[in-house]
Amino acid sequence: MHLHTNKFLLPTIIGIADSSHYLVGVIDSRDNLIGLEENTSAEMFNSITDAKAYLRRNNISSALLEFQNAYDEMCGQSSSGCYRELISF
Repeated sequence: MHLHTNKFLLPTIIGIADSSHYLVGVIDSRDNLIGLEENTSAEMFNSITDAKAYLRRNNISSALLEFQNAYDEMCGQSSSGCYRELISF
């Protein structure tokens, strides 16, 4: 396993409203969600508990938790709802 060595990557868990799936990876300098290992995609988990366990197994103890809500955009408002919090585990 070859983890990214860039210090500016932000470990992130993304949850989408009305979905039981969580995407886990790192946000790169171009604001893309990518996998923890170089040249990989973000991982998908069925629970936030599994997502945090995956990060712990990779020696990561904090991450940005982001919940996205597409309903505002669907109703014609200019910005979609998004909640972000830095969590430790």
